[in-house]
Amino acid sequence: MKMRLILSVLLLFSTLFLSYQLLKFRSGMARGSMVVLKNIDFEVFGKVQGVFFRKHTRKTASQYGLVGWVQNTNRNTVIGQAQGPLEKVDKLKEWLKKTGSPYSSISKAEFKNEKVIDSLSFTDFEIVR
Repeated sequence: MKMRLILSVLLLFSTLFLSYQLLKFRSGMARGSMVVLKNIDFEVFGKVQGVFFRKHTRKTASQYGLVGWVQNTNRNTVIGQAQGPLEKVDKLKEWLKKTGSPYSSISKAEFKNEKVIDSLSFTDFEIVR
């Protein structure tokens, strides 16, 4: 009887401990949890020069915790590279495709060199002139 009670208590504590660990893992609180980093190169077409597109891209990327760069081209497009947590890079992709700066008009955005990376190549998000 005493042994059965001890086993029941051990089982209960084991179940609670595993449930707690699973909850921590799902919420990203697990110590040493991996953050998947992603890299993208982008080019945005449309009315994206002379409308503070680079400034707003830098601001948005920085708010998302991303690093990289953005630059005007002589083809009247904007190119750049962004790196950071996968979910945040995907969020920036949507912003580049659909939102942009207040006075921009985006006709399309192309993304290349999308890949998971081990570490960041930049320390902040810069406007290249």
